[in-house]
Amino acid sequence: MAKITLEVPDELSEQLVQLGDRLPELLALSLQQPPLPARIYRYILDFLASKPTSEQILAFRPTPEMQQRLQTLVKRSQAGELTATEQAELNEYERIEHLVIMLKAGNLANLTTTS
Repeated sequence: MAKITLEVPDELSEQLVQLGDRLPELLALSLQQPPLPARIYRYILDFLASKPTSEQILAFRPTPEMQQRLQTLVKRSQAGELTATEQAELNEYERIEHLVIMLKAGNLANLTTTS
């Protein structure tokens, strides 16, 4: 087993000491978290669960917060400054964007035939 030495603020150090033997388990769990915050997945799932019309699907957009974060990640990527975690986050945004494009493309025919 590897030994890692970290410098942390005193307040955090006190909390870590209280975790005792559970610290490796909690660190491992934190590394397994999805690349995006749960609220982003919730935003998309809530939209889909609302049974949106074709028009609503075509109008679906990320929140301003999501747009800002994506712009930041793209700029950092272009500058070659992304961390591995940020790259995973950007990759997930790209996967979601691809799915939304596919959803919109699939509904475009429905919109044009019913209008």
